Parts: sequence; C-alpha cells; structure tokens
Amino acid sequence: MNIEKTLEKIGFSPNEIKIYLALNDRGSNKAGKISKLARIDRSSCYNSLKSLLEKGLVSYVLVGNTKWFQATGPKLLLDYIKEQEESVKEILPELDARHKAEKIEGQVRLFKGIKGIKAIFFDIIRTGKDNFVFGDEGQMVKLMPDFYPQFDRMKKEKGIKTKLITKNPLLRLPELRPNETEFRFFENIEESPATTNIYGDRIAIIIWSDIPEGVILENKGAAKAYKSYFDILWNNAKRK
Repeated sequence: MNIEKTLEKIGFSPNEIKIYLALNDRGSNKAGKISKLARIDRSSCYNSLKSLLEKGLVSYVLVGNTKWFQATGPKLLLDYIKEQEESVKEILPELDARHKAEKIEGQVRLFKGIKGIKAIFFDIIRTGKDNFVFGDEGQMVKLMPDFYPQFDRMKKEKGIKTKLITKNPLLRLPELRPNETEFRFFENIEESPATTNIYGDRIAIIIWSDIPEGVILENKGAAKAYKSYFDILWNNAKRK
C-alpha cells in the first residue's frame, strides 16, 4: 500500500503529507528546515503545521524561543481515524433525519468508477430489500473479484434474496455467488454491458465499460413497472 495515497485517503492535504513524512523520517526540526525538506514554501509550511497540530499528529517543544516540531507516533493515526469516526457517528442521526425530510420522489444519482459501483451495491445492502437482476453476465465477479465475496456475505447477513436472469447458462455464478437464490437464462439474446438491479423502490443500472458507470433511480412507480417486466422475463426464462 502506498503511504502517500493512504494518508490522502484519510484526509491529509498534499502539503500535510510532505511535512508529516519529513518529520516522521527526519525527526524534530524547525519550520524553516521542514519547508526545505518538504520542498514547499515557508508560508504553506506554517499553515500545514498548524493543521497537523490541530489534528494532534504533530507536536512541538520550545528550545529558547524557537519551536522544534516533531511527528507524534504513527500509531496515533489510528486514534485520529477513530476520533473522526466518533464525530461522524454523533452527527449521523441528524443528517439521516434531514436526508429523509428532503428526499425528492424520482431522484436520480450518478456514480462513476469502481468506487462508485461499490456505492451502488452498498445501497442495495442498506435497503435490505430482495434484488431482481437481469443483464448480469458475471461482470462483478470478473471486475471486482475482491469485493463480490464481501457483497455476498453482507446479503446473507441481511437476508437479501436475489433472482437473476442471465444470458449464459454456462456461467459458474451459483458456485461463485452461493447466496444468490435462483438463476434463469435466455440463450438467444444480445449480450449487453448493462446490468439492471430492481430493489425496493429503486432501480440501479450499471454499465460495465472500461470505467464503469451507474445510476440509481429512486421512484416507486418506475420500480414497480420494472419489476413487472422482470416477472414476465422470469416466467419465460429457462431454468439452469
């Protein structure tokens, strides 16, 4: 795992990363020396040092009238993350209430990249509703090999059942995704890069391009209509 990228993921700015690593690697130093080690201007260095001090990831001692800065122990990064987590937990109830209050019928959310597609699957888990899928040709298994066992496990924990219509009867999906409930297939249909998921009052369409994209449409009427189309397909599809 790349250290710089991991620090960026947990909220470090580029300058904070340079300063933190310079202090971690070189030990205590004055601000002027730190700016040279980190290769940033002194003004930016002071601003980032102040931010790191507020986060509790840098401290200083006074030697005469001069501040000598030092990185706190790397293990304190975990305490920093836990503190962030606790802060988020405190505001979640109010955020959730406001989110529900302001929800608009028919809202559409767009997602891009593997992280975006993961967000769609996490949304399926959060609803806890059974999932009805067509257009799945094993793209998730192929493109997200580390994630699909986690998704499968979370479905089992939530008691989410899935009915899936696929084109290819030879797919090893029941073996690879054991918690899927039922599979049926059509042999003579055009292969599509798009997978449609219908769950609760939502429809999620995922386009498995080089950079996958997805959309969630939250609309009770549309979801009900899509589910009726799915039922027609399901009743006419072949059993594996």
